[in-house]
Amino acid sequence: MQHMIKLTQPQYDMKIKILKTEQEYDDACDRIYTLIHSTEKAIEPDSPAGEELELLSLLVEKYEQEHYPVGAPDPIEAIKFRMDQMSLKQVDLAPLLGGKTRVSEILNRKRALTLKMIVLLNKYLGIPFESLIAGNMDIQLEPEILEKLLSNASIKEYYSGSKTALLH
Repeated sequence: MQHMIKLTQPQYDMKIKILKTEQEYDDACDRIYTLIHSTEKAIEPDSPAGEELELLSLLVEKYEQEHYPVGAPDPIEAIKFRMDQMSLKQVDLAPLLGGKTRVSEILNRKRALTLKMIVLLNKYLGIPFESLIAGNMDIQLEPEILEKLLSNASIKEYYSGSKTALLH
């Protein structure tokens, strides 16, 4: 089934369809750029140009999510980013992380975040859990322990299809 919409207005005669190739993606981005720069006035959402812009934006977003997934940021970078956003200094994190020395060790990657630290950083600074645990993907089981664990069919099925498994 071909998903296609043909916009026919005096100045619009473009077929819009699901983006499947890089060329279609590039063409859609070019068209978005053209629409945005076609007038000095704001584009009205209910106008033909506004509807085309919205539809193309949704298609481009879907293509980017499928072809250019963005993972969670590194936990330390997430903390530093939030510190910058909130104009915090290392000393300001001391109550959350257990002292000035510990903050320095964490920010210099000499000490890992504990579960308690992760929860506190999320609760008091609003750093998403996904960002705070992303750096722990290098934690793995020893091969013989992994083999024993995967001898369970349910665990093996889950592990084989999970995003985490695909990263290893």
